[in-house]
Amino acid sequence: MTTTPWLGGADADTALTLSGSPLSYGALREQVAGHVLAPGDIVRADYVDDTAVLVTVLAALAQGRPVLVSDPLNPAPLPGAVQPSTGLLLMTSGSSGRSRAVARTAASWFDSFAPFTAATGLRSTDIVALTGPLHVSMHLFAALHTLWLGAELRGAVSDSTLGAAAGADAGPTAAHCTPAVLRRLLSAEALPARLIVAGAALQGAGRAAAEARGSRVTEYYGAAELSFVAVSGRAGRLRPFPGVEIEQRDAGVAWVRSPYLSLGYAATAHGRVAGGALRRDDRGFASVGDLVELAPDGTVAVRGRADTAVTTAGSTVLSEDIERALEGIAGLGSVAVLAEPHPVLGEIVVAVLERTPALEQGQTAVVRTAAAALLNPVERPRRWLLVDALPRTASGKLAKGVLRAGLDSGAIPFADLLASDHGAATDV
Repeated sequence: MTTTPWLGGADADTALTLSGSPLSYGALREQVAGHVLAPGDIVRADYVDDTAVLVTVLAALAQGRPVLVSDPLNPAPLPGAVQPSTGLLLMTSGSSGRSRAVARTAASWFDSFAPFTAATGLRSTDIVALTGPLHVSMHLFAALHTLWLGAELRGAVSDSTLGAAAGADAGPTAAHCTPAVLRRLLSAEALPARLIVAGAALQGAGRAAAEARGSRVTEYYGAAELSFVAVSGRAGRLRPFPGVEIEQRDAGVAWVRSPYLSLGYAATAHGRVAGGALRRDDRGFASVGDLVELAPDGTVAVRGRADTAVTTAGSTVLSEDIERALEGIAGLGSVAVLAEPHPVLGEIVVAVLERTPALEQGQTAVVRTAAAALLNPVERPRRWLLVDALPRTASGKLAKGVLRAGLDSGAIPFADLLASDHGAATDV
């Protein structure tokens, strides 16, 4: 596959402004064509700057060489031998544990560009803001899609800079972001006209606030191993992404078949493929253990990962459901829900809250009262912990594995909001 299909703009058009000065599509084509890739079976997209990463990725795709994109602060080792059709090697987020290299064909992304464009309304005249690092798959996809479309890609910007720039005549008209970034953007003076949100569940309040300010919001759900699974329309409800079949099995676990699936996890240099959430069947379906509800009208509700469930007092509740409810309480910011072993109940629900002004002002009782009204008794947290900041992956997902380990080891200091009221803790 040559670079031509991956670069859709005319030579004179601006392709990207990532490292200070604009680069035209013509100049980008020249850089890609003249780029000398390192020897070896697999190319590593070493980080010099974002432009260099994209040039390396595009050159590798053009020359049919597998290319690994990983965190420059924690470089992943090169995998061992990969399937001949491998084009991209991308790291999972590692939100619940170790990050793994996912192998996929170039076509598994390229073939999704057209339906993704139709779903989002993005156009070649857009200026698309990059809001995260390119080693995160959603941001690398956003960058490659923007260049395929012939639009202009703007460099990684802070939330405040993006908000200010969006109000300018030549500012970003679109942005790909996580719900956490969207929450911060909502305090800015202006928003891009189109917002594409992924990486975690988007709360209805966030969508409504952005749409009230004139932005068109498109949410999509997927995974590094599966790529696109579902996308929202203007009504805000998720439906299967074009070309995707979803089956609900095993008490709600989503199994997916599509042309966008990955090839699987890449083997290590020692030839081992260790663990991972990805499962396949002999019909071409794959699953990472996410729970969904498929409605008769074809809409999809994503409930969360089965391995984040809390089994307490004989009932099973999902941490994501509790998090969504709690984050709707005024004065609360981000919330992480964990399970804690209990000698009688099996496990109890623990809510870890990120410090906010409301909590600083001692409104814990108000929060607990609101939670009691929103949650069933079995869902109500029995412990409430306060931390300065919740750990996140580079993609913006809650790093629950890091959080759990940090709380256990003391590496993440916390305040037990009910330490002086253990009786009340068992009620709420």
